[in-house]
Amino acid sequence: MLAVLAPILHIDQYLGMLIQEFGIMVYALLFLIIFAETGLVVLPFLPGDSLLFAAGAFAALGSLNIWTLLILLAIAAILGDTANYWIGAKVGPRVFTKEHGILFRREYLDRTHAFYDKYGTKTIILARFVPIVRTFAPFVAGIGKMRYVTFLAYNVIGGLAWIIFFVLGGFYFGNIPLVKDNFGLVIIVIIVLSVLPLVCEICYHKLKKCPTA
Repeated sequence: MLAVLAPILHIDQYLGMLIQEFGIMVYALLFLIIFAETGLVVLPFLPGDSLLFAAGAFAALGSLNIWTLLILLAIAAILGDTANYWIGAKVGPRVFTKEHGILFRREYLDRTHAFYDKYGTKTIILARFVPIVRTFAPFVAGIGKMRYVTFLAYNVIGGLAWIIFFVLGGFYFGNIPLVKDNFGLVIIVIIVLSVLPLVCEICYHKLKKCPTA
């Protein structure tokens, strides 16, 4: 378990080695990682928040250009969600064909469509800040046939907000001695805080469904 978490908890060390090894080509690598983490539903385990925060910290040291990071990674995040949406739109309906399948029932698709009709716009933005969920949200939006124009608008807003928040967070706070010396702990805190809104939302809806005494 620790071996799996090591690249995330020590992303600053790994990114530093990549910068030394590949130089300017590290921008392309960062682009591909962010695109894959948001665009390929089979790769939700790739680093997202932690990688952005670490990249911002290295930009503050002059190892990376902050403007290049913001522009390039924002494009990667937006294109990733867009690709994921269309994969869901094209593949999803073929998967959900059986009315009484064990895993892929037609009713699941109908429920997804109804869910996005009600919560879709908020979900697309908030999901950006929740690990794993952000990988599945655009895929499910595609399956649920959310209007692409609506999806694109909130995809852009969410993508820009996500990149700016974490890259600039690393840029301004990543090299503070307390943060730098406890980077792994900071990453854990970031992950916990990222998941917290989703947990609160789930608990809120469960409480609403519970009958009052």
